[in-house]
Amino acid sequence: KQWYQRRVAITAGRVEALEKNKVEQAKLTQARWHLGMNINPADGHIFGYIVGWATGHNIGSDEKALEADFLSAEVWEEPANHIAIVRHQDGIVDAVKVWQFKYWGKSLLHRFGRKKMNPGRQIVTEGGPIQESIAEDAENLDDDPIFSVGGDLAFNWAYGNNGCRIALTEGHLSGANENDDNTHGLGNDYRCNPLDNTRIGSLWPHDVSNIQDCPLGSCNHVRLQGTDHGSGSSLMSGPVYGSYAIYVSMDAHKFPEPGQQLAQEIKV
Repeated sequence: KQWYQRRVAITAGRVEALEKNKVEQAKLTQARWHLGMNINPADGHIFGYIVGWATGHNIGSDEKALEADFLSAEVWEEPANHIAIVRHQDGIVDAVKVWQFKYWGKSLLHRFGRKKMNPGRQIVTEGGPIQESIAEDAENLDDDPIFSVGGDLAFNWAYGNNGCRIALTEGHLSGANENDDNTHGLGNDYRCNPLDNTRIGSLWPHDVSNIQDCPLGSCNHVRLQGTDHGSGSSLMSGPVYGSYAIYVSMDAHKFPEPGQQLAQEIKV
C-alpha cells in the first residue's frame, strides 16, 4: 500500500510539473504587440517627416506613451512581421487596422531608415488589411487618413520636395517629381529633402493630414488634425480625431477590438 501511495505521489508530482511547464511555455509563446510610436496631433511636438522616423531615437516618456508623441527606440529596432495602426481616445481603441508586411523580420528602423528613403516610395504590405475593426460610435471617418481609405501601406512617400511617412495606396500617391503637396497621411512635410532626411525650413511639417484633394496652386487650405504643424500659410488646424498608435509584432496578427485599453505591450 505504501509503495502504491508513493507511486501516486510521484505521478501527481510529475503531472504538476508538466502542467507548470506548459504554463511557462505558453507565457513564452504568447503573441505580443509592442508600441513603437504614438502620434498626438495636438501635444505641442511635431513629428512631421524628419523627426524620429529615420533615426529611431527615443521620444517622449513611458509614463505618457499613449498621451503624447512617443517613440520607443527599443521597439523601433525589433524585427516585425505585422503592423497595427490604432486610432484611440485616451488609450481606448477607437479603430484599428492590421497588415502583414511584404518582407518579414525587418524592423521599423530598417523600413524607415535613410537607406530606404532614397528613392523611398515603398509599398510595404500586400493583400490589404487582415483586420479592420471600427467602433460603432467612432466619428470623423469620412476623411481619416487611415480609416477612410483602403489598400496597403506606403512608406517614405517622397515626391518633389515633399514627404509622407505613412499613406495608403487607395489614397492619392503623388508622382516622384510631382510637387503638388497632395499626398496625405501620417508624418508629413511640404518642404524638406525626403531622400536624405534633411529639413528645409520649419514652415511645413505636420503630424496628421486628412484625406482631401488639395493640390498646390489651386488649393490653399490643407485640412490637418490638431495644432502640431509649422506656420505655413496653407496649413489649417482642425479637430483631433484621436491619437494614432503604431504597434508591431512578430507573431500576433489579431489586435484587440475597439473599446479595449491599450498598453505598451499587449498580449493576445
